[in-house]
Amino acid sequence: MRTSKNISPILEIRDLKKSFGDKDVLNGFNLKLFEGENLVVMGKSGSGKSVMVKCLVGLIQADSGIIRIKEQDIEVLGRAELDLLRTHIGFLFQGSALYDSMTVRENLEFPLRRHKKQLKMEEDTESLVLEALKNVGLEHTLDSMPSELSGGMQRRVALARALILKPEIILYDEPTTGLDPITSKEIIQLMRNIQETYNTSSLIITHDVDCARVISNRMILLVDGINYAEGSFEELAKSQDPKVQAFFKT
Repeated sequence: MRTSKNISPILEIRDLKKSFGDKDVLNGFNLKLFEGENLVVMGKSGSGKSVMVKCLVGLIQADSGIIRIKEQDIEVLGRAELDLLRTHIGFLFQGSALYDSMTVRENLEFPLRRHKKQLKMEEDTESLVLEALKNVGLEHTLDSMPSELSGGMQRRVALARALILKPEIILYDEPTTGLDPITSKEIIQLMRNIQETYNTSSLIITHDVDCARVISNRMILLVDGINYAEGSFEELAKSQDPKVQAFFKT
């Protein structure tokens, strides 16, 4: 992991603002994610975490601010350029978001088909699907339907789908939400293994203190729509600031 000020971040958000009516959700949020880093953004429910992620992936249009990925300003990219850039980004959606009507195989083939032209891929995608499932220990679920899998297995399949294009950046939106403690630990360990194996740069959105403690190299606390505090888990846990302390009280 490299976080030197002389190293360009692989992903950067500058002064991001977003309001809904008279409600200000993001008030000038800033973030830098560096190569090979696990960066956790932690915030209370309703703090704007999901809004920030949706702005980041283009599902919501920010009111103002700059989002740069791999030194490209996404606001000025054309559709084809943006689609190509997205092939470098894996996204684990909150709740997995698998397609219920598709088998596991078809769910994993979906991003391959969508980006086939940009990646100049061959017709045979089965080896890529099997490799992605092997990474999460679920090769045997290839022809299963999502409804036949447990919540933890569905999360693993969703992670395999996020990995299938071998992205440099992975966005995790509440990766442990809805999972029991044992399964949550398994998912967190899997995330760590992926970082170590592929040197991915991961942005992890969570309100789970245990997840943040185990997975983070660095943390940002989202409070009042801004990056209120930043540091390692240990540094922030020792803070005497009441707004920071509120995250670590049990």
